[in-house]
Amino acid sequence: MGKREEEEIIRIAKKMDKMAQKKNGSGALDLLKELRSVPMTLELLQSTRIGMSVNAIRKQSTDEEVTSLAKSLIKSWKKLLDEPASGDKPSEDKRKETAPASPSQGSPEAKEESSSSSNSSGKSEHADVSANSLINTFPRAPGTSDSIRIKCREMLSNALQAGDDNIAIGADCDELGAQIEECIFQEFKNTDMKYKNRVRSRISNLKDMKNPNLRKTVLCGSVTPERMAKMTAEEMASDELKEMRKNLTKEAVRDHQMATTGGTQTDLFTCGKCKGKACTYTQVQTRSADEPMTTFVFCNDCGNRWKFC
Repeated sequence: MGKREEEEIIRIAKKMDKMAQKKNGSGALDLLKELRSVPMTLELLQSTRIGMSVNAIRKQSTDEEVTSLAKSLIKSWKKLLDEPASGDKPSEDKRKETAPASPSQGSPEAKEESSSSSNSSGKSEHADVSANSLINTFPRAPGTSDSIRIKCREMLSNALQAGDDNIAIGADCDELGAQIEECIFQEFKNTDMKYKNRVRSRISNLKDMKNPNLRKTVLCGSVTPERMAKMTAEEMASDELKEMRKNLTKEAVRDHQMATTGGTQTDLFTCGKCKGKACTYTQVQTRSADEPMTTFVFCNDCGNRWKFC
């Protein structure tokens, strides 16, 4: 039953993601109504990340009914975070109200009741801990009275809330921000310029709307606070920027190979910088076989390099 529900939610999430990418919310209302009939659990919410898909549709749609239903679903899913702890309390209170007068402390009945009570409270505590562990599996950050550190924690928390993904995931942004700051502070042991630059780089990357995946992975716990505190600029970069850097690296390697292997001397090209004609050119097949080769020209006088199509 749970597996079938998970597959159904994933199917709906994929459709919603496509709608959000195309900015076309047609049919979103029917999908939201399907979701409303699915018995959602905290495990399903975490494994499918359906909250992010619903939140994306909510922001894209101009239909008030779609927006209202999306908000209602997200609000009801947030209540799942407190459900295990609150679900045990009424039964305990009811049991206390209907329980007969307690027998003497040394009697077998008293021991049995004590054992039953401890087992019940143990189960309740276990359910509460297991639910919270899905959201926050890392030790809580210790408090601080340092005004600089407090301000940095606030800014990190605000950066994590930049895209409203925390609403869909149910993450505690204040605690996550404090944990990231604590890891940075433990590395530098002070709040000097290196500490501040490290915090600033985390904030700018988390707030980057072109790089939502970084923020989502931190909120979901895929990237730990300790890992986030130490990531390099290349590691935090968006997929688009990573691809761009990869292409630039390939081009730089190719240019280096061309420079070392040499080329053909010619005076048919004029350098755009120094206007000299002492050039060397190399032709490389960069496109498909039926396309003409690309000509790369190098000025022997000033070192300028360009592509001639």
